[in-house]
Amino acid sequence: MAAKDDPIIIKKYANRRLYNTGTSTYVTLEDLAEMVKKGEEFTVQDAKTGDDITHPVLTQIIFELENKDGQNMLPIPFLRQLIAYYGDQMQMIVPSFLEQSMLAFSKEQERFREQMKGAIGKSPLDMMKITTPIKALEEQTRRNMEMFQNAMRLFTPFPPAGTAPAAAPSPEPARKETSEKPDDLQELKDQIAAMQRKLDTMS
Repeated sequence: MAAKDDPIIIKKYANRRLYNTGTSTYVTLEDLAEMVKKGEEFTVQDAKTGDDITHPVLTQIIFELENKDGQNMLPIPFLRQLIAYYGDQMQMIVPSFLEQSMLAFSKEQERFREQMKGAIGKSPLDMMKITTPIKALEEQTRRNMEMFQNAMRLFTPFPPAGTAPAAAPSPEPARKETSEKPDDLQELKDQIAAMQRKLDTMS
């Protein structure tokens, strides 16, 4: 018997029907989308092989939602950029970058919702308070982008041919930056270690 905190098992059969083993009922992709919104953890398994197919099923849910009128959230430029990274050496870094950016957004969304509710019908000065979580999100995104760029440099340590080498930074500012941002460096090291583990499993 599964523990109470274990993810719910959803079985997908050959006829594409989905079966919720927690409620002993058949469900639809829309039902799974609602479970995600409610924060209910689940994994989807192939009923015949037992393989974990959660990723393709969640991707299918996004596809269905994106094709509903007025519900698409993924802009075309973003989709083009995302597609361009498939098969690229940066593909290993993109998931971590997107995950961290979404986590930062999730942390700020509740505060943003509350300020939106409180500012309705109030003065423009009160409406300006809404920008606080937006600025915090922009700052976190900027820091994520810096880490992404630093990780890229590890994979491309040499400048392209014909490019003048950048001036070497002075020792003092370098030590100062290192001392001011130990958490960023450690987080970058952790991400690189995770990438190395992925490479090991792929080899």
